[in-house]
Amino acid sequence: MNLDKKYLMLQNILREMKGVVIGFSGGVDSTLLLKVASDILKDRAIGVIAVSFSFPEHELDEAKDIGKQIGANLRIINTEEGNNPQYLKNPINRCYFCRSELFVKMSEIAEESGITFLADGTNTDDDGDYRPGNIAQKKYAVRSPLREADLNKNEIRMLSRRLGLSTYDKPAFSCLASRIPYGFEITKGKLYMIEKAELFLRDLGFVSVRVRHYDVTARIEVGSDELAKIMEESLRDKIIRRFKELGFTYVTLDLEGFRSGSMNEVLAHNQDAIPGTQ
Repeated sequence: MNLDKKYLMLQNILREMKGVVIGFSGGVDSTLLLKVASDILKDRAIGVIAVSFSFPEHELDEAKDIGKQIGANLRIINTEEGNNPQYLKNPINRCYFCRSELFVKMSEIAEESGITFLADGTNTDDDGDYRPGNIAQKKYAVRSPLREADLNKNEIRMLSRRLGLSTYDKPAFSCLASRIPYGFEITKGKLYMIEKAELFLRDLGFVSVRVRHYDVTARIEVGSDELAKIMEESLRDKIIRRFKELGFTYVTLDLEGFRSGSMNEVLAHNQDAIPGTQ
């Protein structure tokens, strides 16, 4: 099926819904979904931005700006997964607790608005990774119109560019808690260190960035085409100095470079090594 047909299918799916509440982060996927839904359903498409301690402030500001640019009907809510001891323990199904909290709040908005459907930005490329949040998605009957239209990430970027969305080339982003290894407690202090460290790297011009938090050690991932740059002596010294100011003792570089979901690699190799799973 070519891209035009998939786009038409997406439009028809949303049109048949007659109303939808969409989890909106300002990322590539949810922006395209909310844009198309808003064009078709007008105010019957509601984008929900969830504010939590694992969602960086700059991402929140950007999501609000993007929502305004596309003329979306936005709601901003606070989610309370940070008060859930099960979430803070950071088990391998951590995302289930986060997504459940979000979907409960979205369900309340849908009920108040007389809307039947909830939706998220999951696409066909998401099917291969470990995603415990999908269990919550099924529990709360959350639909994924992008996946239903058989759209993958590259096609979503192509459509976004065609529609003039500024997010068409936006790097992938996930919540800050995903930078902490499973089984190691999630704290505000750790999330602060991660957020400031990643912002620093982006200010230096790095595009694809993750800072993984291993207690006193930072493991940096940047794009494979940026590995040579980060090893430049002047930049390396700046990074080490700033990371130590933030509280890291050791600063390391992952030679495999940036890859989404790298924290899940341990699940395939040795789940017994994850604290709390024995």
